[in-house]
Amino acid sequence: MRAAQAIERAAIELGAAREVRHVDTLEYTTKMFRNLYSRAYIDMVNKAPDVLGWLYDQMDKPWKNERRRLAFDKLNTRPFVRFLKDFQPDITICTHFLPAEIISWLKAKRKLDTPQAIVVTDFDVHAMWLVHHFERYFVALDETRAHLEKLGIPSSRITASGIPIDPVFARPKDKTEMRRKYGLRPDVPAILISAGGFGVGRVRQIVESMLEVKHPAQILAICGRNTDLQREIEKDAARISTGSKLSIKAIGFTTDIDEYMAASDILLGKPGGLTSSEALARGLAFVIVNPIPGQEERNSDHLLEQGAAIRCNNLPVLAYKIDRLLDDPSRVERMQAAARCMARPRAAYDIVNSLDSFSPQKSVSHS
Repeated sequence: MRAAQAIERAAIELGAAREVRHVDTLEYTTKMFRNLYSRAYIDMVNKAPDVLGWLYDQMDKPWKNERRRLAFDKLNTRPFVRFLKDFQPDITICTHFLPAEIISWLKAKRKLDTPQAIVVTDFDVHAMWLVHHFERYFVALDETRAHLEKLGIPSSRITASGIPIDPVFARPKDKTEMRRKYGLRPDVPAILISAGGFGVGRVRQIVESMLEVKHPAQILAICGRNTDLQREIEKDAARISTGSKLSIKAIGFTTDIDEYMAASDILLGKPGGLTSSEALARGLAFVIVNPIPGQEERNSDHLLEQGAAIRCNNLPVLAYKIDRLLDDPSRVERMQAAARCMARPRAAYDIVNSLDSFSPQKSVSHS
């Protein structure tokens, strides 16, 4: 959804289409199917992540079982098919593999005549992203492009654009100014904790672990709409003794995450494709905590390989790892430099600008 929103905003800013429609494909499916894709996934992330990782690996078999999966998806996405036939977009950009698969099938059956671009929203490409009828793949890395080429996708149809993030991340923000705006000290490391997919219990444990950090640090915990979590973290902040070198600030729902990132030095969280790309765009060193087996572990591998991240698998030693990192400011700077080297903050603009190469500008649908 966030990747599609980023492309939508870039398209509107650039005046790239007469009409831009952002569609959540799951709203055009059966109730059972919606639950399977959303609630079942979240439950598995929180209760059985190892099973999720096993399924991810088992299903990562290029060009296998696609007919069986397509038959199931076709049965449950008839409202989406009707929408496409009614809307008749001139270009379709998919930031999820489900609509990409359905559109590929419609193109094969000559039931839909629209160029299709597919935007892969993790650093690696999973077999479920593979379709036969498309005009362009946009991927995060050159390595991902090489992977697709080995799977038979023509190199002329692959662009290593980066993962599209909100265009606001392409605009520089001064760290000193952002710290002043949000009441942060200019001379103390700022660590941003993103709730993301942790679940309430895990976020609270992370904050409690951070209470043991010995270095001066200011911790920003993004709680989103979870007011209970925000209250709990505010209680943790109140436990910190007067004169302590550590401070904690609980932040509720905000649309200014790019500014909080600009004010920070380190991101502590899970390496989803969008969160990772946003952190890279703001040049943050990344401390990865318990990534979800499957795509997040693969994202972790890329961040670690490039030197932009360290990983903590055991919460009891989180404070220890943070202290060792803060012991060495030059290491933090090297990680931040590596992040900036990986960053593609203009990916959404680049994707939109490339659409002219395979279709006229009229109307665009993002699924």
